[in-house]
Amino acid sequence: MEDNFFERVYAIVRQIPEGKVTSYGAIAKALGAARSARMVGWAMNASHDREDVPAHRVVNRIGMLSGKHHFDGTNLMQQLLENEGIAVIDNQIVDFEKHFWQPEISGQ
Repeated sequence: MEDNFFERVYAIVRQIPEGKVTSYGAIAKALGAARSARMVGWAMNASHDREDVPAHRVVNRIGMLSGKHHFDGTNLMQQLLENEGIAVIDNQIVDFEKHFWQPEISGQ
């Protein structure tokens, strides 16, 4: 089940538009697994060798770059977001209201 869940997470993350972010919980909810935000986090951590998964666009429910320590380099996650025009405040949080993207809830 884990591999299938991770692939479903990656399918949603690939849809996040450039310049937008979403949360672990929003992805979990879209997959019909609202209590699985932590598993979404595990999927993001496991995705770093996959260039087609923009994991830097996934933040926690308050817009914090909670996964930033999983990226190579000191501020890589922040740099990737800033390259897309997303300002990162105090090196750790994005303006959620301005940049949030809501994934479509699946009909599963």
